[in-house]
Order: sequence, then C-alpha cells, then structure tokens
Amino acid sequence: MPHEPQPQAPDELDAEAVRTWSSLALAALGRAREDIDAINVYPVADADTGTNLYLTAESADRGLAEAFPGVTDGTGATSLSEAVRAWAHGALVGARGNSGTILAQLLRGVADVLGAEQADRAEHGGRGTGGLLARALTRAAEEAYAAVAHPVEGTMLTVAGAAARAGEAAGAAAGTAVDVARAAYDGARAALAETPGQLAALGRAGVVDAGGCGLVVVFGALWQALSGQEPAAEPVRGRAVPVPQPPDPCAQEEDGPAYEVIYLLEASEAAVGELRERLDGLGDSLVVVGGDGLWNVHVHVDDPGAAVEAGVVAGRPYRIRITHFGDERRRARGERAQRAVVAVVPGEGLAGLCAEAGATTVLVRPGELPATAELLDAVRRAHAREVVLLPGGAELRAAAAAAAEQARAEGVRVAVIPTRSAVQGLAALAVHDPEGSFDEDVVAMTAAAGATRYGELAVAERQSFTSAGICQAGDVLGLIDGDVAVIGSGLTETAEAVLDRMLGSGGELVTLVLGPDVPDAVAERLEAYVQHGHLAVDTVTYRGGRYSAPLLIGVE
Repeated sequence: MPHEPQPQAPDELDAEAVRTWSSLALAALGRAREDIDAINVYPVADADTGTNLYLTAESADRGLAEAFPGVTDGTGATSLSEAVRAWAHGALVGARGNSGTILAQLLRGVADVLGAEQADRAEHGGRGTGGLLARALTRAAEEAYAAVAHPVEGTMLTVAGAAARAGEAAGAAAGTAVDVARAAYDGARAALAETPGQLAALGRAGVVDAGGCGLVVVFGALWQALSGQEPAAEPVRGRAVPVPQPPDPCAQEEDGPAYEVIYLLEASEAAVGELRERLDGLGDSLVVVGGDGLWNVHVHVDDPGAAVEAGVVAGRPYRIRITHFGDERRRARGERAQRAVVAVVPGEGLAGLCAEAGATTVLVRPGELPATAELLDAVRRAHAREVVLLPGGAELRAAAAAAAEQARAEGVRVAVIPTRSAVQGLAALAVHDPEGSFDEDVVAMTAAAGATRYGELAVAERQSFTSAGICQAGDVLGLIDGDVAVIGSGLTETAEAVLDRMLGSGGELVTLVLGPDVPDAVAERLEAYVQHGHLAVDTVTYRGGRYSAPLLIGVE
C-alpha cells in the first residue's frame, strides 16, 4: 500500500518522519517536474533536471519502502538509522543526471549523521533532535561539495550550503527539529532567488537554477513532514525569477561534450580517487558520489568508451547509461523530437556506434538484463513523441513491452521491434527514416531486422549437452539464430564454419562485431574468407568493445 504521510509531533525526528519526508518530496517533485525541466539551462540545457530529480527521489522512496519497517533497533521500534540509510542507498543506485547524483550525495550526508541517532539520543536523553538535524544538513552540504570535481556557485550546491547554515543557526539557538527545518527551507529559498546573479548562464536566461529549485522542493517537504503544515506556497514550483538583462549581441551558446555517461561502480576508495583524476581529464560535470565500495559516477564527455573504460580500470561498472545530448538546445525550448530510437546493446563500442547514429542506448553486461524501469527511463531520455525500441534479445521482450505500455500511458507513441540480437538492431537502425511516417519506418526497420540472420560465438564454461552434441569446457560454440550449430576448438575456424552455414541460404552483407579481446587479424581472415567464397557479398566490421561477445555475425 502507498504510504500515507502523517503529521509529526514537534521535534519528532524518527523513521516515520523520514518516510513522510520521502513521500512528500516525491509528490512535490512530481508536481514541479515539468516546471523545473523548463528552466534547465545549466550545465547543459537539456530540459531534464526536474525529471532526473523526480526519478532519483522515486528510486530513493522505493528503497525506503522495501526496507520499511523490516529492521528494528532491538526494542520493536523501527530504526531511524536503518530507514535513513535505506533511503540514501535507494537514491544512490537510482540517481539520474547531474542534479540527481548530487541529491543522492546530499541524502547520504544526512544518513551519515542520522545513522548515528541511537548514540546521539543516549547522550542527550532522547532530546536535542534539532541539533542532530542541523548537523545532518551541514554534513550533507559538505559531502555534496566534495563530490563535485569543480563546484560552481549559483547551483544547487549553493542552495544546499545556505540551507545548512540557516539550519545550524537555528540549531545553535536550541531550536527544535521543526525550527531547523523551517530555517533551512527559508534559507534555501533565499539562496535560490540569488542564483541568477551568481551564474552568468542563469542571468542571461532570466531563470533561477533548476537543481536548486528542486532542492527547495525537498526542503519544503522536510518542513512539512515535521510540522504537519504545508508551505505557504508550493516551493517555487520551478517558476523563473525574472532578471532583466540587456541584449548581448556577442553572447554565444556554449558548446560542451556530446555525451552523458552514468554508471554504478563497485570499487575501493583509493581506486575511485584515481578514477576522478582520469575522468576529470576526459570531460566536465564530473560528480562521483557514494562510499563503502559502491559509487555512482556521472560525467559529460566526447568519448563515452573512454569514460566506461576508466570505470573498468577502477573496478566493476554496471547499469551503464550513455546519452547523446545531440539537440539539447531544442529540448531546452520545450520541443520534443518527432521520433527517436532506443537500442539495447551488449558492448560499449556498439553503444557508441548507435549513439553516433542518434539512438539513445542502454548498455548491458552479460547476465545482467535491464528491468522495465530502465527501459522506460531510456524512452523518456529519448524525449520524442514517437519512439522505436530495439530490445536486442528475446529475453527482453516482456520488459520492453511493459516499458512501451507505460510510455504510451504518458503520451508517447512506442513501437517495439522484436530484435533478438544486436546485429538485427544495427540492420534496423541502418534503414531508420526519421522523416518518413511512423508506420512506414517501423515496417521498414522490422523487415530489415527480420531479414538478418544472426550468429554468435561463445566459449563453453562447462560440459553440457547442446543441439550440436556434447561440448566440453573451453570449446568454442557457434550459435545460429540462438541455437548451437557448431562446436569447435578455435575461434576463427568455428567462425568460418558458422559463416558457411549462414551464407548457404544466400546473403548480400555480412556484419562482424568483434569482442574486446579478438585481434584484428581474425577480422581480416574472416573478411578474406567471405570474399573468397562469396564474391558478391560485402563485409563490414565493428568493434563491440567491453562487455560484447567474442564475435557477433549478421547476414542480410
């Protein structure tokens, strides 16, 4: 059942207060989402700050709901410590964009202090939660500033810092938790109003900072959760604060990196320190949040493969999302593209290839399938009235259908093309015509995918029975249309046998996608093999990159 927020008694800072704060913040961000998106001009004018904050808050609320009220403090009462940590963890694993990543770190800072609530209450005899909350807000602002590689004033960091200082002043004056929350809310609103004068991009546009606007919403929800009173006005609701500026004929729109890369990373703190330095040299808007072995990495770069590779060096990256900003200025004007493609791909090289073709990509690791929510998020990030979804595997068909159904309920026209391999997705993307009618485009892409036979080479991990006989651990398996057709001892020889079978029924184009450890010599030999036996067949080769299979083959 959805949680029904209940007013709190003054100074009652407990697990129920956190739960109520989360619910109220999620609801308020949902109401303000479109307004905040509309004023998003910094650091990239891609009109998604409100959406990113909402999705992050949604993930945080889900994490809290899953943990509540299962953990107790030993007396039967729900633990504030466990509740706030579950909330922060939910935000960390589901953080979206620059603003959502910073929000996740703010909640982690709150959790660092409130997580020690038992010791604090023992020291103060169960009282003094105003001071506890003030310390939590201060820690949150400190950790958020530390997480951003190059902090900029006039952003949500400024708003967080002002809220913390106001809360500290109220706490120092022996204020209750309600007093601290109200002071933080008022301090955040005052700081937000000053942001256009601190950041030139905001001043030129005549708007307040979008991320800061969302943070004011969160602080308003905190005060409401503790006091039971609604803010006098919906916290800013994303409305712009007019800042008259004379026209500047020399002003030009700033160019920046083409891609946003986000991933979760399992790594040590020392490895993350080296990762920060490496990513800082690759791009901008770098934010790395988290701790205790789990991190959320966000950066804007021109080379998404290098950003992911840096994560591989540092530890184990997963839930990788690569977004091409492309026409962010169009999005900033509130305009949606007429049509977009979302492609699920198993390899960072393929993700970059599809992104360069204009697709929004979902990068997956072997054995880790994206859930419906992740596919729906990609459809939303595509920011189009019409979306063609290429799931890239039969096992994703149900999740893709569910994501499409939810997107349709939000007013997006979505078609799912039943691609069963990345090479079928490439074939469909090659004939994509964004200028034609939606139905004709879907028919053409479906036909191209359906006309592409697909093969894959994999290495057997153990002895097992297959449709081609018994294989041993280490054997090379040649799959055609999902079934094992060839069992061999070498990659090249097995690939040649697979090509013979696939080209036996004809074909005009062979697509080879090489895995990260496959040398170029293998591609050269296979290209020569095809040319020698099938003079009329062309061959094209791509690098699948990290996480791709040893070899993917497509025959059209």
